Amino acid sequence: MSTSPDLSEQRAGGKGLATGTLGLWGSTVIGLASTAPVYSLAATLGFVVLAVGAQAPIAFIIAFVPMLLIAFAYRELNREVPDCGTTFTWATKAFGPWVGWMGGWGVAVAGTVVLANLAQIGGIYFWLLVAPDLAENVFVVTLTGVVFIALMSYISWRGLEIGERLQNVLLAVQYIALVLFVVLSVGSILMGNAPATATAPSIEWFNPFAFESFDGLVEAVLLALFIYWGWDTCLALNEETKDPKRIPGRAAVLTTVILLVTYVGVTVAAMSFAGLGDSGLGLGNEGNADDVFFALKDAVFGPWAWLLVLAVMISAVSSTQTTILPTARGTLAMAVYKALPKRFATVHPRFKTPSFSTLLMGFVAIVFYVGMTLVSDNILQDTILSLGLAIAFYYAITGFACVWYFKDALFDTVGHFFNRFLFPLIGALLLTGAFIFSAIDMFDPDYGYTVLFGVGGVFVVGVGSLALGVVLMIVWSFFSDSKPFFRGRSLNRETEVLVPDEEQPIIRSIDGGI
Repeated sequence: MSTSPDLSEQRAGGKGLATGTLGLWGSTVIGLASTAPVYSLAATLGFVVLAVGAQAPIAFIIAFVPMLLIAFAYRELNREVPDCGTTFTWATKAFGPWVGWMGGWGVAVAGTVVLANLAQIGGIYFWLLVAPDLAENVFVVTLTGVVFIALMSYISWRGLEIGERLQNVLLAVQYIALVLFVVLSVGSILMGNAPATATAPSIEWFNPFAFESFDGLVEAVLLALFIYWGWDTCLALNEETKDPKRIPGRAAVLTTVILLVTYVGVTVAAMSFAGLGDSGLGLGNEGNADDVFFALKDAVFGPWAWLLVLAVMISAVSSTQTTILPTARGTLAMAVYKALPKRFATVHPRFKTPSFSTLLMGFVAIVFYVGMTLVSDNILQDTILSLGLAIAFYYAITGFACVWYFKDALFDTVGHFFNRFLFPLIGALLLTGAFIFSAIDMFDPDYGYTVLFGVGGVFVVGVGSLALGVVLMIVWSFFSDSKPFFRGRSLNRETEVLVPDEEQPIIRSIDGGI
């Protein structure tokens, strides 16, 4: 037994992770922080409006549907198999080692890609606050982003309880800024102080049959998938949660619902305040699409505009830390079950964190970030556009895994029919469709900022990163240490879950309580 400096007593589970650290509140906070709500809206809202115009609110609601349906799949699988490997473990138990390995790879790819972009945003906005002239200095911004990744990697390595305390503060700042944005926007409209472009809200904004093009709808939904993505972090921390079988699933569903209310509410406020015109503050202005909040900050906040800049920076930096958590625990689980070299299974004897996986994740993210920056900023932009493919890929695998894993008991009860069959299946099919349609669109050389090998750079990066996983998986399968996994011995449907029993006594968690 090992004692952490921040817990009066804790016990290590099957993989050596600290147990009883998170309660429902802590899990939900980390799930919300992982989505980076302020940054996600800043970077996505404008492009969604460009894609579907006034139908942006209903686009966010439509994109929420597969997220909620897949959240049910996560909840049901977690109740049965509360393992920090999540998609990797569940897909392996359902479909075997090859599909499971690729599911784990999808999680790792998404985490690595987004870390680079979060670091860049954090660096830019840090200097916009401190010394605006340096915000356009590529070397300074990149160095700052590297420091952020290194710092958040250290915090993640140092212990989950420290990270949770930090996230409580950072998330509070984000939501204060978002609430103020909505209140000030609506207040300006009601008092007649809004810009001339202001537009009265309309029920037509929520009409699912008013989209002018199917391609625009698909593009908007894929963009919206990105801003919802991250809620599954609380599932990856299941082994460190007080009630591993129930709390993570509840936190996942609660997180997605909170995000829906947040995104739709802010979208309606922004559209009402700025309007949808293609000039000035209008959200249809392509010059505002890269960052809606930056375009509107002075008009909405006046002399307090710096608060919105601070919130975007905090959102990006906050998500940098929470993105490291699930990826490190995913590779930890893969190593425990022989799907990766055993070094990845190293757990810090004092802090009870996946030490090697956490530090390696930070290192790989830094190398990827610096490498993409040196090649071209356009390439870095295309990596974030390709992120939706990796997200749809491993979420869809999770949905199908839920249906197949429970195939013998899908119709035992009404609850099982909906929660283990219908909801996960529809969610997985919707995400598969989004993946296919998006990949086809991304193949066009005009899609994104770059062209590679005669096709869209977004397609090359998105599909290529997943194809790289196939290559690495095949290479690893030739190593003797991998044989127990690829021959179905170290992880199969009957393999015991390497987590503490739910009745194991936990003394005090960081949330308080027993």
